[in-house]
Amino acid sequence: MQTGISRHNSQCRHSVAMALMVAIAFMTSQADPARSQTAPPAFPVTVATPLLKHIKTWDEYPGRFEAVARVELRPRVSGYVDQVNFKEGSTVKQGDLLFTLDKRPFEIAVESAKAEVARAKAQVDFAKADVDRAAPLVESKALSEQVFEQRRSTLGVAEAQVMSAAAQLRSAQLNLEWAEVRAPISGRISDKKIDVGNLVLGGQVNSTLMATIVTTDPIHFVFDASEADYMRYARLNQSGVRPSSRVAANPVRVKLADESEWSHEGVMDFVDNAFNQRSGTIRGRAILSNKDDLLTPGLFARIALYGGDVDAFLIPDTAIISDQARKIVYTVNADDVIAATPVTLGQMYEGLRVIKAGLKADDRVVIEGVANPAVRPGTKVAPTNGTIKPVEKTAQN
Repeated sequence: MQTGISRHNSQCRHSVAMALMVAIAFMTSQADPARSQTAPPAFPVTVATPLLKHIKTWDEYPGRFEAVARVELRPRVSGYVDQVNFKEGSTVKQGDLLFTLDKRPFEIAVESAKAEVARAKAQVDFAKADVDRAAPLVESKALSEQVFEQRRSTLGVAEAQVMSAAAQLRSAQLNLEWAEVRAPISGRISDKKIDVGNLVLGGQVNSTLMATIVTTDPIHFVFDASEADYMRYARLNQSGVRPSSRVAANPVRVKLADESEWSHEGVMDFVDNAFNQRSGTIRGRAILSNKDDLLTPGLFARIALYGGDVDAFLIPDTAIISDQARKIVYTVNADDVIAATPVTLGQMYEGLRVIKAGLKADDRVVIEGVANPAVRPGTKVAPTNGTIKPVEKTAQN
């Protein structure tokens, strides 16, 4: 009987001890909750220092192509259009016959001028014979000196009339020539502005526009640069790093709207002499070859102008993040924590993006893992060292 009671008391004491241990463990876990939770794992990323390289810089501007020469085709004489001798929109050569006016009035004027020349020459012949007959009479005193001088004067007037008639003939012949309207330059012609049978007015005032011709090869590209860019170019010229485009044919590259590469090369050939007071920009102009006739006046494109040689940092374009109106890259500090670093972007070079400002040579830039939504400023990461290498050579190299 006592043995059963002792066993019961022992079991009670064991149960109390277990309950006490559970209570202590529970209280301990409530007092220090940090010990009951494990730290989250660091996210893996690949980092690398920016690639420093000596490169040619290129500044991009929007602009449009313009013809080197543009001519408005207007008649020099008035008349009715008799023929149109070209296909609208075609390429014409200098001297090609484009319009023909009714030549009959001009042909009549030429014949009339020829007749006037013949009449004046006949008067010269008569006056000259009269002078020849009078010469011996003056020597024999049969004719006075005064009468002889009058006959010589008549001869002079007749000779002057011949010169005047000859000038009128040349004018009439020129008008007849101008009845054929020919191309003053080679290029591409527009549509006709006047049809056969219409009267066109010639001369210098209120003359009729018949068509326009623009040259196509070579071709100009016109763009506007800001005051800040102009001052930077001027400082580079003063320091001898880059000559001014006013005195040197600095290289340019042009890219059309549907092109990914800078496929068209040319040189600068003009910088305006003053800023536009409304826009605060200055006009620049480049000239390019257009052998294949692809480039057309008025076509929009982008131009890259050589901006000098510099030492620049290069990083992959995929490492750059858009943060509202600014561009940033993720860098990793000494504690392996992500930080957002604003940067100023430049051109693409050998498949990498030029960073004009914002990075230092020892910055650890996140080049892989940026797309992970868990990787953001303030996040602790597990960085792995990588290397930034050129990807490919582009037309700007």
